[in-house]
Amino acid sequence: MPDAAPPILAQFQTADGQRTGPPLSLPSDVTPEQLTILINSFLSHDDPRPYSFYIDDTEIVRSVHADILAASTSTRSAEDTLTIVYQPQAFFKVRAVTRCATSMTGHTEAVLSVSFSPDGSQLASGSGDTTVRIWDLTTDTPRHTCRGHAKWVLAIAWAPTGRVLASGAMDNHVRLWNPATGEALGGPLTGHKAWITSLAWEPLHINPRGTRLASSSKDGTVRVWDTTLRRCLFTLSGHTAAVTCVKWAGDGRIYSSSRDKTIKIWNPDGSLYKTLAGHAHWVNTLALSTDFALRTGAFDHTGKMPENEEQAGAWALERYNALRGGAPERLISGSDDFTMLLWDPAASNKPVAKLCGHQKLVNHVSFSPDGRLIASASFDNSVKLWDGVTGKFLASLRGHVAAVYQVCWSADSRMLLSASKDSTLKVWDLKTKKLKIELPGHADEVYAVDWSPGGDRVASGGKDRVLKIWKH
Repeated sequence: MPDAAPPILAQFQTADGQRTGPPLSLPSDVTPEQLTILINSFLSHDDPRPYSFYIDDTEIVRSVHADILAASTSTRSAEDTLTIVYQPQAFFKVRAVTRCATSMTGHTEAVLSVSFSPDGSQLASGSGDTTVRIWDLTTDTPRHTCRGHAKWVLAIAWAPTGRVLASGAMDNHVRLWNPATGEALGGPLTGHKAWITSLAWEPLHINPRGTRLASSSKDGTVRVWDTTLRRCLFTLSGHTAAVTCVKWAGDGRIYSSSRDKTIKIWNPDGSLYKTLAGHAHWVNTLALSTDFALRTGAFDHTGKMPENEEQAGAWALERYNALRGGAPERLISGSDDFTMLLWDPAASNKPVAKLCGHQKLVNHVSFSPDGRLIASASFDNSVKLWDGVTGKFLASLRGHVAAVYQVCWSADSRMLLSASKDSTLKVWDLKTKKLKIELPGHADEVYAVDWSPGGDRVASGGKDRVLKIWKH
């Protein structure tokens, strides 16, 4: 507690004047998160709900002391009772997917990647048959087959506007597609000397036109492309081995992980910002605490659509700032050394925490949409949960009988989905930390899974060449 911050006497009250609970003596540095826990316990909610809090029409954003007492010119005595008015925030809840709604065939080799567009209205898949397919979610039928790659399509990524789809393949090329027509937007973007491992678009709040794309490759470089001019703006070459993953953060910096055991952070102009070292083996995967806001940009579950690029950029910035809440972006990295490292890159070159517990390599990591939890998938058949701020171990989710390839979150952060070599998907309840629903149906290993941003459907694909849509 700050030195000049004595306890306060507080009375909770609804917006229409009804009191809730007795007056309480609280530390004056109490935060909105702590007040939310209190009010949920008063109202006996099994499922915690979000609230905002006000004193004299001023919202408490940091703490009562920082926002109210320190900013107030009037003097209050310790006996004064502060009336804290609470209001429920929008309560968004996703229902668990329970059944396979449709099985979509068409790919002639394994489905290696699936991805919903930022607004959830479109679905794309990349396959070992060298094609990218775009699917009609109204009729659950194939809309377009995008042909042009000569080898396996390893990565796909939607532009934050949803108007362009990028794909990277083992033919060393990046291609751009118009999802409305399925036509290629010009020829391939060439320059990489080995296959493409990962793609990341510049966040919408930085560039509302959504025209810059980063691609990482097994050749050890990351290239940043201007997709309108169709040229490479600059090449990030500093890694001494294959680059496994690339992320474009909300502050404009680019993160790349590599088999040289390091993570490099690059400034928006392409200069090296810093190198994060700490892993003892290949770094396989990266995730940012703001990934969900960066992926969905201006779109949320309400379905409202921006009128123009400026409005889209403003909405995306608002959602990004709301998710960050004034805290810096955090980074989690997963490695072949069986561990993960949690980083606060803006503050230090040293990891905040080392997350140990997996018995085999960590294949995939993901922050929950609210940034409060981390899920990790490993070849040791388990999924593990960790605190997204401290890195503290929370639970092991066991049930798969083979390697877990990928995890994805429901948009409300209440459920987690895992895809495994054992041919099943499993839905986990984060409240009970137990299996909620098992989804069998695939005939072979499930490589890729994605939960739509609106929460209404899940797409999965794998070795059986079938794309499945799951719904409630």
